[in-house]
Amino acid sequence: MSLALDPAAQELLFREARTANTFTDEPVTDEQVQAIYDLVKYGPTAFNQSPLRITLVRSPEARERLVKHMAEGNQPKTAAAPLVAILSADNEFHEELPALLPHFPQAKDMFFAERPVREQSALLNAALQAAYFIVGVRAAGLAAGPMTGLDFAGVQKEFLDADHTPLMVVNIGKPGEDAWFPRSPRLSFDEVVTTV
Repeated sequence: MSLALDPAAQELLFREARTANTFTDEPVTDEQVQAIYDLVKYGPTAFNQSPLRITLVRSPEARERLVKHMAEGNQPKTAAAPLVAILSADNEFHEELPALLPHFPQAKDMFFAERPVREQSALLNAALQAAYFIVGVRAAGLAAGPMTGLDFAGVQKEFLDADHTPLMVVNIGKPGEDAWFPRSPRLSFDEVVTTV
């Protein structure tokens, strides 16, 4: 094999992993979420920025408030998942850059003084971190159900503020009965990769 990663880990993280649509009622603990974050925080981003913010929706009241903003087909999944996370991009991430990039603290003002530049960078890099988070959920032996079928403005107003842009909602837990749709096709190497 050309990959250094153990074949079982390859299966767990990629080949066998799919978006879960049902979950058992086994809880997802704070310790599991912390272990996931402590692993995925090392994924690369531009300027070592860390714009991803994770809002864990645990209380029944918060869950009810979130479910009403989900697309109709996603509402039952979000209502039943053991844990739901709202992933968002912090558009003021640049305030942390002097600590996160100590060898180049001037990057904060040199590159990210303008809000539109920050928003674009936050969106891209938080999306990268969201992908790492999903793989981290899988690494914890859990299933993720990431969804973008939601009222983004409603979620922002209900749970965030003007400095945080919602990216997606992720249902998390042990997969339940009939959790998977059949595997959808993927593009082949030759359809994606061009050598110049």
